[in-house]
Amino acid sequence: MILNCIAVDDEPLALGLVSSFIEQTPFLNLVGRFSSAVDALKAIHSQKIDVLFLDIQMPDLNGIELARVLDNSKANKPRIIFTTAYNQFALEGYKVDALDYLLKPFNYEEFLHAATRALNYAELVEKSNAPAAAATSAAGVAEERLEDEYLFLKVEYQLVRISLNDILYIEGLKDYVKVWLKSAEKPILSLTSLKSLEEKLPSKKFMRVHRSFIVSLDKINSITRNALQIGKVNITVGDQYKEAFSQFLSKWV
Repeated sequence: MILNCIAVDDEPLALGLVSSFIEQTPFLNLVGRFSSAVDALKAIHSQKIDVLFLDIQMPDLNGIELARVLDNSKANKPRIIFTTAYNQFALEGYKVDALDYLLKPFNYEEFLHAATRALNYAELVEKSNAPAAAATSAAGVAEERLEDEYLFLKVEYQLVRISLNDILYIEGLKDYVKVWLKSAEKPILSLTSLKSLEEKLPSKKFMRVHRSFIVSLDKINSITRNALQIGKVNITVGDQYKEAFSQFLSKWV
């Protein structure tokens, strides 16, 4: 697999270094180098870019701002690896779903580690999307989704494979979710939305029952009029989800 890359940095020496690192990495293809985030944005919207090596402190539009623009406007956005001299931006980098964070000055070994992470991410995404890509119709896609046995979640700076059968319930917390598993005492924390996960999960196995909760239907232990229990946890069924939940129950009672 070859990843198309763009390097963005307003410092000529730093831009040259990142560009040379990209060019000497066999699985990376440098398709553009820019000293302005605005110029880079035009290139990103005109061609398929897989990885963006992005400085943060730049005039006009900084790296964090560019990442936010991409997050809001581009469905197949490139994965971002920040290259910066300022470690105080690490939290902001996490919030915009950056794949990695290289602190200047960094060497080729550190660069290669981040680039390999991008390659592994791309390969995992390609593998997880393969069943859907092979489907020949909308019905076929739906059927494939129901057969999925796992999903990949971004946890810190890596993709973690999670078995659907291991999920008890998922709790939404603003920009994050907590995925509670039967195999672990502590939940997995991922920077994604509950709505995004709801769209990925097979509807025959999972149901959203509250604005803050998705539950695994086969993990429900008991049900009362307005709540359900999974293990020792009671989850209220929200008013807007009661009708759908009642329809689910009507199949069994």
